[in-house]
Amino acid sequence: MRLAEALVLRADEQKKIAQLKQRLERVVKVQEGEQPAEDPQLLMIDLENTIRSLTVLVKKINKTNAQTDFTAGVTLADALAERDGIMQERASFNEVLQHASIRQDRYSRSEVKYERTVNIADIQHKVDSLSKSYRELDFKIQEKNWTIDLIEE
Repeated sequence: MRLAEALVLRADEQKKIAQLKQRLERVVKVQEGEQPAEDPQLLMIDLENTIRSLTVLVKKINKTNAQTDFTAGVTLADALAERDGIMQERASFNEVLQHASIRQDRYSRSEVKYERTVNIADIQHKVDSLSKSYRELDFKIQEKNWTIDLIEE
């Protein structure tokens, strides 16, 4: 199985767990004299099995990421951490942009007037640059995911 396939399977397992939890919430209590629409015991067994299966899969994915070279001296896990860092930096500066761009209307001269303390254009340029870096790195990671096999040990 390719790493990319394992990542799709991981997402499916996570969705299944969320759905099982919702289904359990609907059947753990019923009105006196009523029967639940599904057997909660069977749902709990399915939930336990799915969580175990997901745990095994995540371990394999993590091992593959840690042992796969992305570039010289850089593992796939390192590249993923770098991508996450770029995403977090971009999101942070985007929030700064949002706050600095909010226009405040004044209804009278006695109201407080606010001034920006940052250069919007510079921050926007930084956000655009980070977005480009993120896209390029993400594309390389996705490409790598389809070329390597999941470590099954």
